[in-house]
Amino acid sequence: MNVSLEQWLTFIAVVDSDGFAQAAEQLKKSQSSVSYAINRLEEQLGLKVFQIEGRRARLTEAGEGLLRHARQLTEHARKIEMLADHFAQGWEAEIRLAIDSVFPEELTLHVLNQFALEQPNTRILLSETVLSGTDEALLRREADLVIGGRVPPGFIGNALLNIEFIAVAHPDHPLHHLNVPLTLEHLRSHRQLVVKDSGSRRIDAGWLGADQRWTFSNASTSIQSACMGLGYAWYPKIKILKHLNNNVLKPLPLETGASRFAQLYLVVSEGDFAGPGTKRLAELIRQQVNSCYG
Repeated sequence: MNVSLEQWLTFIAVVDSDGFAQAAEQLKKSQSSVSYAINRLEEQLGLKVFQIEGRRARLTEAGEGLLRHARQLTEHARKIEMLADHFAQGWEAEIRLAIDSVFPEELTLHVLNQFALEQPNTRILLSETVLSGTDEALLRREADLVIGGRVPPGFIGNALLNIEFIAVAHPDHPLHHLNVPLTLEHLRSHRQLVVKDSGSRRIDAGWLGADQRWTFSNASTSIQSACMGLGYAWYPKIKILKHLNNNVLKPLPLETGASRFAQLYLVVSEGDFAGPGTKRLAELIRQQVNSCYG
């Protein structure tokens, strides 16, 4: 039994038009060709799908049962055609992103949601990286689009966002009760919380050499530890605003270096040769950053 997609489309048209003549008009075919398609479908299925009553075609019980599945089949076929057209125009089937964990998650998710509304057939593979892990994603050709703190040799990047890092600890942390401007020696006698480099170089950016160090692979866990009073750390201010406002984190009164800045760059791996989806995603990221922080 090889019922064609065209036969199923004709079947649905007869149902929706409430008759063979109306379906023929809708499909821009002769009524005889519509009748032939339905007769052939019934022969191949070995059952009646319509009961003719005057000029109207009523679905049989079997026809009722087949209708929903026929609609699903034709809708699936329509989506396949749209997907083929999508790829024929050069749109990527998948886009790989590597985004440094200091970049605001809410901004990332807003951009991805906007992109999904425009291009729902493109898959997104997102890697959240730290320090050299972002560079390595580019150098190993494991990412099409990168947001990181450095532009490796051989690539061109655009400055995207300047991130302010501030030194903080829970208000009850001992460092907040020394009542003096804090120096490096004060900090070294307390536990520092750091986030591990996700790359192979294992860069210890920001570590002050304290013996008491807890290293996390996830920034959110590190922030939660600081909120519980388990140590001090430098965090991107935009990622801990709610904790500062809720008074579970408080800026440390450092003599110098209480605030640091790190520039983030947007890098398209293939530059001008990138696919339209990658270019559109980069455009949406720039637009969202300018809207929120421009």
